[in-house]
Amino acid sequence: QVQFVESGGGLVQPGGSLRLSCAASGFTFSTVTMSWYRQGPGKERELVASITSAGGSTIAADSVKGRFTISRDNAKNMVYLQMNSLKPEDTAMYYCSTYVGRRRWGQGTQVTVSS
Repeated sequence: QVQFVESGGGLVQPGGSLRLSCAASGFTFSTVTMSWYRQGPGKERELVASITSAGGSTIAADSVKGRFTISRDNAKNMVYLQMNSLKPEDTAMYYCSTYVGRRRWGQGTQVTVSS
């Protein structure tokens, strides 16, 4: 069964950093593109970043370019999102996702940036 377990979210002050982790199982992780999405209060879900099976990454959201980095470890079936210089507008539920027959989602991990 396709499954994701996200972790690493929490409350952080503006300017701080967090590292989100996603543990994947139930499919051949090493062959697929993995993505992080986020959804803030009252906003639509948006694609933040993606990373290919070979490790090529794309930051899709202009608002996080230069601050966020996506990475993966195929040997561990893990994908990460390093978030630096966090801003209040980064507050959102962050979701790990891929496409295996259909779009698949984790349960999400909450990130709150506030002083």
